[in-house]
Amino acid sequence: MMINKVLVVGMGLMGSGIAQVCAQSGFKTYVFDINSEACQKGLKTIEKALEKRVERGKLSIEEKQAMMGRLKKIDRLEEAGDADLAIEAVFEQFDIKKEVFAQLGKVMPPHTILASNTSALPATPFAAASGRPDKFIIIHFHQPPQVMRLIELVRALQTSEETAQAAKEFCKRIDKDVCELKVDCPGFLTNRTMVALLNEVYYCLYEGVATKEDIDMAFKSGFNWPMGPLELSDFIGLDTMLHITEDLNKRRGGDKYVPCPLLVNMVAAGYFGKKSGKGFYDYAK
Repeated sequence: MMINKVLVVGMGLMGSGIAQVCAQSGFKTYVFDINSEACQKGLKTIEKALEKRVERGKLSIEEKQAMMGRLKKIDRLEEAGDADLAIEAVFEQFDIKKEVFAQLGKVMPPHTILASNTSALPATPFAAASGRPDKFIIIHFHQPPQVMRLIELVRALQTSEETAQAAKEFCKRIDKDVCELKVDCPGFLTNRTMVALLNEVYYCLYEGVATKEDIDMAFKSGFNWPMGPLELSDFIGLDTMLHITEDLNKRRGGDKYVPCPLLVNMVAAGYFGKKSGKGFYDYAK
């Protein structure tokens, strides 16, 4: 099956990034958010990102206009009735995502592949909720999708070989590197390992081991990370990090995923990171 038209559901930082990647790669891309203002904001975010590329000489004005022309805001999911792939990028909460797939399963045409961008939740329950389990797969982009090359592909127990192959081909066409997981396991590969590390970093800051600036510098200078772990967490979203950590703690047990109290309190205070204007760093300006 050839994928030519894509629907992105959810236009937050991750969803808008995915939509930008699809449009840049030549796909007609429908964008939808239950909050129309959030959808418009996501499109403006994409346009600003492309404008910066034009200013740096990485993109011509004509190319930018063509990319924006491939993006279409819709107000009803039914308006994307010819989409070959629907990618969900809504809030990282099981019940919300499950409801989205139940709805997509009803309104999308039979051939449409349904994919989740979840960073840790299991594939199989979402596949069942969709009503077309053989057409479901997880396509986990990494933040920010415009920059990060990695995608984790996770099959549900019911995912067909045709669906998996179509998803792999789509990832190649958007110029991403694919890590195929062999097991539908909590946290997949990257979050299972990275969340434990990031949570320990939060404990180091919480205990006063080092300043946030020195912690981030240490990872950039010592491990050649492009951004430090605290800056990365702000970019992912601290609310998302807390949800993932709590889910892994519940599903995997032990003590390595017990959320650091600092993370819990920051989320309670509404400090979600870049998207809220404040996290470990202040982005208000």
